[in-house]
Amino acid sequence: MANQKRLSVIGIGAGDPEHLTLQAVRRLNEVDAFFLLDKGSEKQDLAKLREGILDRHVTREHRVVRATDPERDRTPTDYRATVREWHERRADLYEAFLRDELADGEHGAILVWGDPALYDSTIAILNAVKRRDAVAFDYEVLPGISSVSVLAAQHRTAFNRIGTAVQITTGRRLAEGFPDGVDDVLVMLDAHCAFQRFTGEDLEIFWGAYLGTPDEILVAGPLDEVSDRIVATRAEARERTGWIMDVYLLRRRR
Repeated sequence: MANQKRLSVIGIGAGDPEHLTLQAVRRLNEVDAFFLLDKGSEKQDLAKLREGILDRHVTREHRVVRATDPERDRTPTDYRATVREWHERRADLYEAFLRDELADGEHGAILVWGDPALYDSTIAILNAVKRRDAVAFDYEVLPGISSVSVLAAQHRTAFNRIGTAVQITTGRRLAEGFPDGVDDVLVMLDAHCAFQRFTGEDLEIFWGAYLGTPDEILVAGPLDEVSDRIVATRAEARERTGWIMDVYLLRRRR
């Protein structure tokens, strides 16, 4: 429908403005309004990176609409219920954006770090907004370069080896045990360095933080040798910047 509101969910990569695909750059220049969720003063570096991407790639007139990302409990007793409630509050923001900030026939966009299909909630939240049926809109998803892709490229390795399985998981799940039948595990969202529990098991690790940004840090080697170094480096970096985004590949050695 020509008058329907349109929304693009655009993967913008891990931080480097050159991570954007040609498809993403083309779509950025068709957008009337960008909806940006700010994560507070501690993560202003992320806001600046995102603004730098718009400054570099967008040449047409556009609007930027900002809202404060809702806080959530980081140590909940019921993790799933807490995240569901957080998603509902985010859905309220997206619904308000679509209702109040886009005219019929206009095109909006949400910029997603990495790839919208990999450990990101935007697609699920927009589907929840659609189910509410309070505002009519259609949306598309444009893939981006994920942090795990950047990690592998920077360490000049691949996720898998011949005939092996690869699993992507979280630090929360890894803390429950190394997955059965898997030799290569990509770990995201690990605030507590769960890899420490696997020293002495002949593993190696490829770790990276702030991937694709000027602050990028890389450490790799046998887990027994570099585990303490990663923990110390991570703590120092988080203290210095106020935030950290990291990911790692944990691999059984052969």
